[in-house]
Amino acid sequence: MTKESSESSSFPGLIPSKKPKGYQLSSAMQRFYDLWSGKQDIDNEFYTKFRYSRVTGIGREDGVSRRDPSKILKLGDTYYVWYTCRNTAVNPIGRDKIDSADDVTPLVDWDLADIYYATSKDGFNWVEQGIAVPRAPKGTYGDRSLSTPDILVYKGKYYLYYQCFTTMWRENDCVNVSMAWADSPDGPWTRLDRPVIEQGEAGAWDSCAIHDPYPIVFQGKIWVYYKGSPRDKTAGNLLRAQGVAIADDPEGPYIKPPLNPITNSGHETMLWPYKDGMAALLIRDGAEKDTIQYAKDGLNFELKAHVQMPPLAPGPFCPDAFADNGNGRGVTWGLAHVVPNAGEPLHDSFILRFDCSLSQDVVRDEFKLSSISYNDETWFQPVTALPDESKARILAEQQQVDQQTIID
Repeated sequence: MTKESSESSSFPGLIPSKKPKGYQLSSAMQRFYDLWSGKQDIDNEFYTKFRYSRVTGIGREDGVSRRDPSKILKLGDTYYVWYTCRNTAVNPIGRDKIDSADDVTPLVDWDLADIYYATSKDGFNWVEQGIAVPRAPKGTYGDRSLSTPDILVYKGKYYLYYQCFTTMWRENDCVNVSMAWADSPDGPWTRLDRPVIEQGEAGAWDSCAIHDPYPIVFQGKIWVYYKGSPRDKTAGNLLRAQGVAIADDPEGPYIKPPLNPITNSGHETMLWPYKDGMAALLIRDGAEKDTIQYAKDGLNFELKAHVQMPPLAPGPFCPDAFADNGNGRGVTWGLAHVVPNAGEPLHDSFILRFDCSLSQDVVRDEFKLSSISYNDETWFQPVTALPDESKARILAEQQQVDQQTIID
């Protein structure tokens, strides 16, 4: 009996390419092959580190919030990006002060915002071109705020999809998605001024939110992926998940497939055609947060990699997002946003660049190293440091647990 077939031999350091039959495998090693295809980070095409760079023109600026960048287009020698921009004289005051908000006082970072756009020659240095799609006139659909845009190019026209706030909303961002179209990336844009993707019925997983629309051309149709959530955010309800709505025309009608939701996690999810299917980066929320997944049919996503410190609200440079040619090439860079005062109503978010290695055409070995160390600013930022007002309660809880400690 050879070593490779002996049940008593040690598992080899050189990982067999297929699940070996001659070893007793623990649950973890069974899962290594069944779930992760026997791949470690270094040889997993779906694993990457993310590296970040500051950008000019749409970076940090006091009193201005820029966030939620769209996919990036390259037209001729120029890159284009669209994003949420709030430029108000008054800082956001927080959801708990909704009765104090008015037409010039924002509640949150994405309140009283318009859709702006910027251009660049190199992806690092940007020039803000101004408003692409403004809010609607007072008293009409979309008059409060427009946010989270994404771009579709289809049959020679340009379509911007965005979530649309009307009047002062009071139900935890319960909104739907609208769109605008133009003959040129520079506009002028014509707002549709009606929903194109509506919330689900009462009690449904997407009964409150249709957020972060993300259009891609796939299998001969327009697929708009989106983040949904129910109206009730209490324990036991699905906090965040991703769905999709599919149409033959950019203006709809959009049909939601019965498999929705198609992920069980994810906040602002980035998707891109990869080979003959669809890849997705899920961040922040849910049991499968901070993972990269893949679905050959665009619907049934499977785990492919864990990632660390992924970009927030990423918009990739994805040149074949609308090609629908069954051979998606992948992603090497994009834009995302930073929320510098996380957990506070005053954000003044800004845009940065990320680079990664998720491409069939470009291999970046330094992006396959998986260890990331954090400095003290990360450990003690407001969302991770222990608040002083919690210490007394935690000490009391600690004493209660200490009394149950048993030492032989």
